[in-house]
Amino acid sequence: MHAVPRLRVIIEEDYNGISRAAASIIAKEIRTKPWTVLGLATGSTPLGTYRELIKMHREDGLSFSLVRTFNLDEYFGLPPDNPQSYHTFMFENFFDQVNVKPENISIPDGMVADVELFCASYEESIRKAGGIDLQLLGIGRDGHIGFNEPGSSLGSRTRLKTLAEETVRDNARFFGGEDKVPRLALTMGIGTILEARKLLMLASGAEKAGAVKNAIEGPLSSQVTASALQLHPQVTVVIDEQAAKQLEKREYYRYVEKMAKSVEHDTGI
Repeated sequence: MHAVPRLRVIIEEDYNGISRAAASIIAKEIRTKPWTVLGLATGSTPLGTYRELIKMHREDGLSFSLVRTFNLDEYFGLPPDNPQSYHTFMFENFFDQVNVKPENISIPDGMVADVELFCASYEESIRKAGGIDLQLLGIGRDGHIGFNEPGSSLGSRTRLKTLAEETVRDNARFFGGEDKVPRLALTMGIGTILEARKLLMLASGAEKAGAVKNAIEGPLSSQVTASALQLHPQVTVVIDEQAAKQLEKREYYRYVEKMAKSVEHDTGI
């Protein structure tokens, strides 16, 4: 049975609720298809989701042994063993604590010599894996996803991207100052992201409320690259009350979720 196209908005009470809901969605995907191909994100927002998945692995036997992963992005110029690299982030916060096989992990190489060749090969690796089944996303305060900054082409592919000053400022806390933040990053493009079969975007906190509203309810615009999610047939957005507070139709989204759960309960779906 084919899924009905929709943009689903789940509003949880707080960050912990977001993390549990997102982990549950990912776990269901893996249990349904153990060889699932996951697109993964970094940053503070998905940390709770990874913690919940690790808990499911340890306590409920959720296995990642057949799962293949592709990360969204990586800072250009940072070696994998740099403490601030996304390679280090993923292994410390997730991969080292579950049973995903090292050969099934793909993360952009921030030290690659031939950027164009590498980006093309990254895209080819995704295709050879059968495409991404579920892509996890965060969202920046300016509405970007991955490192697809405002003005990025909505048809863009994996490439080298210059970071916006707001992104540099937002990430300065991880590096100990703006002057230490890399100005370039390798990132999947919007076109690459939209080819995933399902998208799962997370947002937490009042500082993300404007970006969430623009992404979900605003016009389709390259200035808010997350608005491209409106073009995708299978999107789930999981946010907390603070991130939802600027949504004009938030009560409708709550009603839709209530009705969906009622139908699932009545039909056993």
